[in-house]
Amino acid sequence: MTSIRVHPSWFTRFWAIVRYQMLWNIRKKMFIAALIIAFALATVNLAVPAFLKIGQNPYFAVTFSAGNLTFFLFAIVTSMNSISGEYESGTIVPLLTKPVSRTMVFVGKLFAGFIVILVSYIVIFSYSTIGGIIVYGPQNNLYLVPLTLLGDIVSTFIWAAIVLAAASISKNSLLSLITALGVLIALLIGVSVVGQLSDNPGIVNGVNYLPGTGATGTMNVTLGHSVTVANVTINPATSISTGTDSIGANIVKAILFPNASVLFYHTNAFSPTLAPNLLYTEPISLIALRAIGVAFLYIAVFLLIAWFAFKKSQILE
Repeated sequence: MTSIRVHPSWFTRFWAIVRYQMLWNIRKKMFIAALIIAFALATVNLAVPAFLKIGQNPYFAVTFSAGNLTFFLFAIVTSMNSISGEYESGTIVPLLTKPVSRTMVFVGKLFAGFIVILVSYIVIFSYSTIGGIIVYGPQNNLYLVPLTLLGDIVSTFIWAAIVLAAASISKNSLLSLITALGVLIALLIGVSVVGQLSDNPGIVNGVNYLPGTGATGTMNVTLGHSVTVANVTINPATSISTGTDSIGANIVKAILFPNASVLFYHTNAFSPTLAPNLLYTEPISLIALRAIGVAFLYIAVFLLIAWFAFKKSQILE
């Protein structure tokens, strides 16, 4: 009799790829290093208020963000060699001989990266929330913390998509790292220069359509405590970064203060004694929605590029 071969289900094959990629991710020394750095940065966020002798801040936990450096690090460790590493090690050949399509491999690796980032951020946000209660006192609106966490994941996936696109095109992990790092540095420097020198509202607002911090403004609500450092007074609770790096915090602020506006000023860097010039104002809800739209647009475009490059790439045995 001829035996009938039963092929594994779609889910079984898909989950095998996800599990394979997750194990690959968490076994990397880079992943452990990224997790340690993320905890160190969260600890700094908790320690600085105590050092500056800031009083209670009931909104710390709900507006906490892992920060753009953490976003970049986790994007690197989950995406840098998820595709290119297969080519470099030669494992792409046996992988694609399995009953899986390239699209399934791509989506499985992407989903594995999402799970690793999600679990890592849950641990980091749990740490920051408990630490916030200890350092800042009782926290308000803790039910909104998951929204901030999800916002940080979206922010991270912008960089993950950029890294994945560079890796899929180049098939070289180091080159993808250099490319992503170059983009990050260029954006940080460019946005900083624009923020310091430009008094054109259109140009200042334009940086909100690039990945990163965006423009910086002040929300017109009474909240938290002001801090003066080197003769510069800021209010960490009402200071707003409007770019894709602050999606989570801005969503929460839009929910808590739906009618609030953000004021954008320009201070002459060469004449700091002059009064700041008001450039424009925007509703906090518009800022949050725009950042979400911009983020998903970048994610979709770069993931499409990465998928197409992977699907059409030639494999040389």
